[in-house]
Amino acid sequence: MNPLMKAWALIRNTWRTLTSMGTALVLLFLLALGAIPGALLPQRSLNAGKVDEYLAQHPTIGPWLDKVQAFDVFSSFWFTSIYVLLFVSLVGCLTPRLAEHMRSLRAVPVAAPRNLARLPKHHEAEITGEAAALAATMTDRLKGWRRTTRTETNDDAEITEISAEKGYLREFGNIVFHFSLLGLLVAVAAGKLFGYEGNVIVIADGGPGFCSASPAAFDSFRAGNTVDGTSLYPICLKVNDFDAQYLPSGQAVSFAANIEYQDGADLNTDTWRPYRLEVNHPLRIGGDRVYLQGHGYAPTFTVTFPDGQQRTTTVQWRPDDPLTLLSSGVIRVDPPGGTYPDPDERRKHQIAVQGLLAPTEQLDGTLLSSSFPALNDPAVAIDIYRGDAGLDTGRPQSLFTLDPRLIGQGRLTKQARVNLKAGEQTRLNDGTTVRFDGAVPFINLQVSHDPAQVWVLVFAMSMMAGLLVSLVVRRRRVWVRLTPGPAGTVSVELGGLARTDNSGWGDEFERLTVKLLGEE
Repeated sequence: MNPLMKAWALIRNTWRTLTSMGTALVLLFLLALGAIPGALLPQRSLNAGKVDEYLAQHPTIGPWLDKVQAFDVFSSFWFTSIYVLLFVSLVGCLTPRLAEHMRSLRAVPVAAPRNLARLPKHHEAEITGEAAALAATMTDRLKGWRRTTRTETNDDAEITEISAEKGYLREFGNIVFHFSLLGLLVAVAAGKLFGYEGNVIVIADGGPGFCSASPAAFDSFRAGNTVDGTSLYPICLKVNDFDAQYLPSGQAVSFAANIEYQDGADLNTDTWRPYRLEVNHPLRIGGDRVYLQGHGYAPTFTVTFPDGQQRTTTVQWRPDDPLTLLSSGVIRVDPPGGTYPDPDERRKHQIAVQGLLAPTEQLDGTLLSSSFPALNDPAVAIDIYRGDAGLDTGRPQSLFTLDPRLIGQGRLTKQARVNLKAGEQTRLNDGTTVRFDGAVPFINLQVSHDPAQVWVLVFAMSMMAGLLVSLVVRRRRVWVRLTPGPAGTVSVELGGLARTDNSGWGDEFERLTVKLLGEE
């Protein structure tokens, strides 16, 4: 065999192996197996900070996992390879099956075997009548079956045979199931390519609101491979109030936010539309879905500088205890320009507040905790710092913790540690006062855009329908041979064969025999 023929044989055999149903099942199993690390390990696309934390905690295995893209599973080269191979395998093995099924639909039922007695189900009877009339009657009684009648002459006797088959929908349902799986893979891939998802925290009760003008407006933004952020659907949204219901144990029963939003022409006319946003009841608008994912509290602090000028700041703090919503965070305040004209002096008098917020105060001595997640009796336990809070460096900082380097270098020094209730304040040694004004709720919103979401639902439903049909419908065949006998009698021989599931076929064949012989 010449090299060209060897190469062609290799390509042909590889293609046959790839497009076999066994290979497709193996690839489907590998796809499910490959998704497990994506569920167990933090993913950069969802939370890069968690990935960095995992790498710091696991210095040995972490870098190896990073090399095999275990923290970017769904965009990794190996997961994409399995996905593409599965797609090709399904196309290659389903297309011939569809063509074969179409040919079988056009074909007439096969002729009866020579020896019907060898079939799993068999029955013989002698009845009075003419073979042609009995054949016509039995054919009518096989309504719902695909049937054909054949006549042949044997030893001067005219033998009539009826071939009938039922259950073609089984293979059709099987094909629908697998093509729907293929469509589901395509729809999911299209959603990843053309969709995006962004998360943003919006403060309620008069907060500044949010507009989805660009990815920069979100706290985190995950874009599909074809999304550059220039064609986001414009939405503006503000939160009027937030309601939460809790059990006595502190477990949340329900929570919802009364919001107002603008889109389309509303942005030009400054028209706001009300909507009650609830969990699992998103706002659907312009192909986007706005979900209410979580909530917490944002404390408000007013800093009064020695010259009497004030700065009021409201910033969300991170809930550390999901049951009591005890939260932690930081507020950084830059003095007004006129208070310290010299930039260096102003930088030395920046104020930073770091501590805990308890929605419902509970004290163990001076140790603050929260007894309930509702905002019944808010209080804070804070450390107040003065100095360079890093507001002028341009370096990104955590929203919830101070930069320890600034404290370690002495550029930011602690001035006080105090517990405050709403309305209480404390005075620093230079006359600056820090007042805790209270707290307001904030909500975490997720804006999702998936143009293939409807198709995912359609293909998922058609998968279930195809699977149900393939499990319920049974493929079976029946043959009837009519041979004229003496004195106006006809010898009737029946045979039955279940091509797939044999369960229940015996009872069905007996009922069919009674019906065909007119013994009902």
